[in-house]
Amino acid sequence: MTNYTPTALAGRRLPNRWDGVALLLVMGLLIALVDVGRGTISTSIATIQNSPIHLDPAYLPYYALRSTARMFAALFFSLLFTFTYATLAAKSRRAGMVLIPILDILQSVPILGFLTFTTVFFLGLFPGKVMGAELASVFVIFTSQAWNMAFSFYQSLVTLPKDLQEAARSFRLSPWQRFWRLDVPFAMPGLVWNTMLSMSGGWFFVVASEAVTVGNTTFQLPGIGSYVATALAREDLPAILYAISAMLVVILLYDQLLFRPLVAWSAKFRFETTAVSAGPEPWMLKILRRTALFQEIGDVLGGALRTITRLRLTPPVRAQIDESREPSRWFDGVWFVCIALVAAYASYRIFIFVSATLHWSDLGTAVLMGFYTLLRVMVLMTVAALIWVPIGVWIGLRPKVTRIAQPIAQFLAAFPANLLFPPVVLAIVYFHVSPDIWLSPLMLIGTQWYMLFNVIAGAAAFPGDLKEAVSNFQIRGWLWWRKVMIPAIMPFFINGALTASGGAWNASIVAEVASWGKTNLAAHGLGAYIAQATANGDTARVVLGVVVMSGFVIVVNRILWRPLFDYATRRSTLG
Repeated sequence: MTNYTPTALAGRRLPNRWDGVALLLVMGLLIALVDVGRGTISTSIATIQNSPIHLDPAYLPYYALRSTARMFAALFFSLLFTFTYATLAAKSRRAGMVLIPILDILQSVPILGFLTFTTVFFLGLFPGKVMGAELASVFVIFTSQAWNMAFSFYQSLVTLPKDLQEAARSFRLSPWQRFWRLDVPFAMPGLVWNTMLSMSGGWFFVVASEAVTVGNTTFQLPGIGSYVATALAREDLPAILYAISAMLVVILLYDQLLFRPLVAWSAKFRFETTAVSAGPEPWMLKILRRTALFQEIGDVLGGALRTITRLRLTPPVRAQIDESREPSRWFDGVWFVCIALVAAYASYRIFIFVSATLHWSDLGTAVLMGFYTLLRVMVLMTVAALIWVPIGVWIGLRPKVTRIAQPIAQFLAAFPANLLFPPVVLAIVYFHVSPDIWLSPLMLIGTQWYMLFNVIAGAAAFPGDLKEAVSNFQIRGWLWWRKVMIPAIMPFFINGALTASGGAWNASIVAEVASWGKTNLAAHGLGAYIAQATANGDTARVVLGVVVMSGFVIVVNRILWRPLFDYATRRSTLG
């Protein structure tokens, strides 16, 4: 009997029949992308506006394909944004002083705030074509994905262990080489988890991104989001169930075909000082590694990527200004003055625009609505932390449980709050309870998963040698939480909580208003204020609501989340 070593088995190719399956998968994907692209480029916006969304479930595969294509297009741009924006914020102290507060604001700005301005902009770029509407939709999805990924990558870069940084300097890696050989691999486990969450975040806002109403501009792009919006307007419960089933199938497919292999692949980049046992290889990863067609494609792409990452791209002149304290202080002063002038000018322009139609009483109303939403965010964040931190740690420390929980958590995170409108609205009307209280749980649906995914990623990245040490010293109970696990997951938890806090403000636009047929409910809050202003085409109130919301987020982050993040960063980089 012939014995095979694990290494030998890993190199064996699957039977030839899998080459045919691989070829069908590749060709099917290419044909689907060409079909979607042709429909996007050649179709006029009038055709979309005049074509109804069909609730026949036979249309759902096509709608699902269109929505998924938008998701991955937005994900591509989110990755580009993450690698550039987060890297600049982490590598440049002065840039980080400005870029991180801007990121705090961007993640809290409701997508309706973006829609109000970007819809007109993109439709103007492609007059009469549906491409403008598609780009507006992709941009909205991008705003629900990019900020979370950028925060994750930034958190990884600022918590790089000092010994790895010294090793990179010892090998004299150029900035380009260090980025691809140290920064990206170290950040990869957390980035993959947050990329999964970002995909789910796009589904959470799929209705707002595809069924758009801004003043007199209305269009519904073919997709699951428009399907759900139409089903809600017609009070068609079976259609809503069909949409939920279609979303579940799509999420399971890209989980099995993409994210599960990515999670298994990214596990090799975990920062370990001892050998750890590898879990079972996902079936899709086996096909990718052992099928002839995919292996040849992988060899070509891998060779090209290695060639690019080995380039010694170095800035022509190395800046020495930070090595001297006096020039640094002088340049800091100039930098702060420039930023202050830009901020003052922006504030002046906003004031002129808003004051043309609004009064100081409108500002007072917006601030009061902001305090209502702030109270909801604080309560829901506390509830989410108490529930999901213990559960996330328990899942992250058990790879088998993680593999089971991963697709479930993705689906729950992707579940749009709009799909819960029917039972919530009917229950509130039937029991005559307050929308201010009972609409609030809808906000938790879109925010708690940021915390859960990051805690799972932190617990899963817990070094194996420390696990052995903790087990040998028999550290248990509250001591284990206080001295071991909480410090280990703290950077991940703070990153997730910070993102969840901004996401809660963003989710308020769909959590503080709910409709089912002709029944419309609204809670007191800034999200409802912005949503109603957007539906009415009241740009001045939209701007005022977004500015007030950004102010609340900045204050909360400066008082609470940023000090906690800095503390966790210092603790994780000691030594």
